[in-house]
Amino acid sequence: MTKVISLGGSIVAPSTPDIEFLKQFRTAIISWLNTSADHRIIFIVGGGAPARAWQEAYRAVSNANDSEVQDWIGIMATRLNAQLVKSIFSDLCPQDIVTNPEAVTIFAGRILVAAGWKPGFSTDYDAVVLAGRFSADCVINLSNIEKVYTADPKKDPAAKPIDAISWKEYRAMVGDTWEPGKNTPFDPIAAKSAESMRLKVICAGGRNIENLLNILDDKPFIGSVIGPN
Repeated sequence: MTKVISLGGSIVAPSTPDIEFLKQFRTAIISWLNTSADHRIIFIVGGGAPARAWQEAYRAVSNANDSEVQDWIGIMATRLNAQLVKSIFSDLCPQDIVTNPEAVTIFAGRILVAAGWKPGFSTDYDAVVLAGRFSADCVINLSNIEKVYTADPKKDPAAKPIDAISWKEYRAMVGDTWEPGKNTPFDPIAAKSAESMRLKVICAGGRNIENLLNILDDKPFIGSVIGPN
């Protein structure tokens, strides 16, 4: 059983690495892996708040707004975060960080860690590609929000949480275009690909480790399910 987790960079390092969270996260993941020899996890690690801060610095200093440049800055932030995640799982993750999800053919250990690939989309898209390559039917998308909302709850007090939504409805909400640093529950480009693959995505809060274990064990959980129409 292979689980794919898109791990938001803001969970790993809100501003600097969250050491206490990472300790608890590592313990929980190892505990889950030890419940079955068949359990494996693919982590795709995002750039999060640090990526957005570095992108903002580029815009402020250069007075420019090149999308490809900003994407590369974000990609480099994902790779730093991914190297940290790989390192804390040591011998469970013997392979190098995956930076091209279409090129990887082997999953040698119990954990595989991937980072950003190339401009044009976020690490959510990489998660969808890897789910397809390693026959996972679901991507668990962990971020700093517990559920998908009808609108941005920080901007719209009338926004309501959603328990389940179809890809058609979700894509109507977020659109079809990607912008560097765009903050949506799941990247629009990744959403389009996931819909075509009839893949399920679970969006949940990344800091609730007990809830993550419930998701991994197919138990009731707090979150939103985005699924085939």
